[in-house]
Amino acid sequence: MKKTLKIFGIVITSIIVLLGIVFVYIGMSDIPSYEVQKIEFEVKSTPESIERGKNLTMMLCANCHLNKETGKLTGKKLLEAPTEFGDIYSQNITQDKKYGIGEWTNGELLYLFRTGIKRNGQYSPPYMAKLPNMADEDINAIISFLKSDNPMVVEDSTPDTPPAPSFLTKLLCRIAFKPFPMPTEKIALPDTNNKVELGKYLAYNLECFSCHSSDFKTNNFLEPELSKGYFAGGNKPLDEEGRVKFTPNLTPDKETGIGNWSKDDFVNAVKYGIKKGENALTNPMTPYTQLSDQEAEAIFAYLQTIPPIKNKVERSVYN
Repeated sequence: MKKTLKIFGIVITSIIVLLGIVFVYIGMSDIPSYEVQKIEFEVKSTPESIERGKNLTMMLCANCHLNKETGKLTGKKLLEAPTEFGDIYSQNITQDKKYGIGEWTNGELLYLFRTGIKRNGQYSPPYMAKLPNMADEDINAIISFLKSDNPMVVEDSTPDTPPAPSFLTKLLCRIAFKPFPMPTEKIALPDTNNKVELGKYLAYNLECFSCHSSDFKTNNFLEPELSKGYFAGGNKPLDEEGRVKFTPNLTPDKETGIGNWSKDDFVNAVKYGIKKGENALTNPMTPYTQLSDQEAEAIFAYLQTIPPIKNKVERSVYN
């Protein structure tokens, strides 16, 4: 019996030591890197594509990358990022050749957006938006804007502040969050005459589900509908002062979701931050004024088709 206990103790001790070594290694290492696939991507830039790209960039990128001091997409500390992910800083994505993306090719930008892998091979953790489901035409528009002469993206030499990801982030980037596969076929825009199809496309690619599902850690960015608590809210992003702002339930549940909302109620909330009978919506939910009424209505139409989930979320309101 004593011999058995001794062997058991040795095994347990060995496992603990091994886990300790693994944890120390992960803690001291950086975010994983991967092989970079060389991609050729011809960008067709027109005034219309630049304007479309600007709207998409303002909804997808500006909240994180727009620095109020420079007035450009030079990056900043993400105070609204959950502290469990570490000290997170967005990077300079102006056309500066040293600190920005001035030296990036169209293919490198496309590869980053699709897979999450930077030109140096390092993976971008889940707090950076990935676009595995976005239409090629819309990615073309975003790159068109980033390489335009708009004041927000012209060359600015504001240095980057390297992020300091937490142990949890480094661990998740090894066991849960991995690069997405590069699509092998062209991804087309949805039929804009089909409101539900258009709304689903926007809900996916504007990452509405990311905040409005249960938890950032359990989101499925490749197949969003598989995210835990898809659109049922309860996630815990922070506002600019570091206070938790629980996300509301956007499923069509009549008691705890938006099952009793009208189309106008939804459009006013999404585009203008107006919620009938309540205080205006505040950061981290910013008004998506760039959406057309048709697009906002399409998102509402899509949300009415997803399974209702009963999940009462008390709104976080601060004075």
